[in-house]
Amino acid sequence: MKLSKAGLSDPKPWRDADYILPVFDRDKMEAATRENPVWVHFGAGNIFRAFQANLAQRMLDQGKMDRGLTVVEGFDYEIVEKQYREHDNLSVLVTLKADGGVEKTVICSIAESCILDSGNEAEFNRLKEIFANPSLQMVTFTITEKGYSLVDGKGSRLPAVAADFAAGPERPASYIGKVASLLYTRYRTGAAPIAMVSTDNCSHNGDKLSAAVNAFAEAWVKNGLAEQGFLTYIQDETRVSFPWSMIDKITPRPDSSVEAILREDGLEDLDPVVTPKNTYVAPFVNAEESEYLVIEDKFPNGRPALENVGVIFTDRDTVNNVERMKVCTCLNPLHTALAIYGCLLGFTKISEEMKDPALLALVEGIGYREGLPVVVNPGVLNPREFIDTVVKTRIPNPFMPDTPQRIATDTSQKLSIRFGETIKAYMESEKLSASDLTLIPLVFAGWLRYLMAVDDAGSPFTLSADPMLPEVTPYVTGFTLGQPPAAQRAMEKLCPLLENKTVFGVDLIQCGLAELVVNYFLEELSGPGAVRATLEKYTNC
Repeated sequence: MKLSKAGLSDPKPWRDADYILPVFDRDKMEAATRENPVWVHFGAGNIFRAFQANLAQRMLDQGKMDRGLTVVEGFDYEIVEKQYREHDNLSVLVTLKADGGVEKTVICSIAESCILDSGNEAEFNRLKEIFANPSLQMVTFTITEKGYSLVDGKGSRLPAVAADFAAGPERPASYIGKVASLLYTRYRTGAAPIAMVSTDNCSHNGDKLSAAVNAFAEAWVKNGLAEQGFLTYIQDETRVSFPWSMIDKITPRPDSSVEAILREDGLEDLDPVVTPKNTYVAPFVNAEESEYLVIEDKFPNGRPALENVGVIFTDRDTVNNVERMKVCTCLNPLHTALAIYGCLLGFTKISEEMKDPALLALVEGIGYREGLPVVVNPGVLNPREFIDTVVKTRIPNPFMPDTPQRIATDTSQKLSIRFGETIKAYMESEKLSASDLTLIPLVFAGWLRYLMAVDDAGSPFTLSADPMLPEVTPYVTGFTLGQPPAAQRAMEKLCPLLENKTVFGVDLIQCGLAELVVNYFLEELSGPGAVRATLEKYTNC
């Protein structure tokens, strides 16, 4: 069994091995998509293959859509060159269910894979053709929150962005510069309407994409490198919209245990590719069964009827409330708490942490006791039911190979939205007080302890990637396990970090939580095993 068009020509071995195969005519779909594309997606990673590509597949199988997807990779071209095209744009989605069931689907909805390289004339011209076609209705993105940033960690404009502002839309080098250039092509070839839909896991994602694209349009118009009408086009939401969305599906790195299952089935050529940019990509992707996608229904050129496959279309306020429910209360804060303490306590699977009474009590306390009181019910999803699924089914799923080390990536970028917003809500409440919070400060203390890169047994470990590590780790330099300093000295050293609103979303000193955080930190610093002891003490386990 080979993952290729030729390999699928005989469906019997696939069906005998319980693979779900498409029922639509792929050749006809590819031809129709190339001629009149409807949906382009930027970001060819695992979440796209597990979610958006599968949505399109289900639509095609139901006969609700006759065209598939055009996927574009702009960060690591070798994902397309060495994985997508090597397998005729096919992949295998392995859905890992909490009851131990495994569902294997051959994803055939991708009609064309493209590379976002303005230096490659053939590749970029093909993308220009696609964007010039009035049939194109929507462009979706999963390029991570960092993909929309035009500045570095210090707030300075990225060199490629600055160069693109000055050079214009002809051959930009930056990611969003290339996207803006393609929109300029669309403007100059009829200015057909289009929806630009970020489906990245970040707050107000549509605004982030809009701001980035607008920055290029404004710079180019100001510098006389683009027509004034382009800026008008970009800023007219009846012609170019930037809807908000909330996405939720856990899609870890392809796991060797899943690979073993596929090899036993007889599937060949499964070797993963690790690119020079350190991207790990395999012919398959593994993911949980649960998935949520809520999108602001603002599509000036129409859209596929994705509500038929579970996508919720609604208004902006509802999207915002769903996103806040997930990011600030019902999932993301729990993941971050488990990531921090999982690294400190030596866990290598998130699901195993949920068997630990103290860690279970920690996430239940953060979610139900400290988070739910300030959640706005979005109506389309019930917050308590959502968190029930997270705590009882999704995170404990023993077949999901997700790790605290992966989730701990970029923690400094996550604390403000995942916990700071809840603290703000407590401060603004007439019935609640920030002093009521005990477990969120415990997470902050755990993060300070984590930054020391020494686990609870006293052994060193490697911190997960985080752009602010050079700035935040010096604050814990000088602290030694087993030799906690006086509280006043610790406070003086940590004070500049604790009052950093960029990191925590609030000034912890100003809101009265800094002393509690420092006291927790000092307890966790008292010696080997102190993290465990402190966690059990304050979760009453």
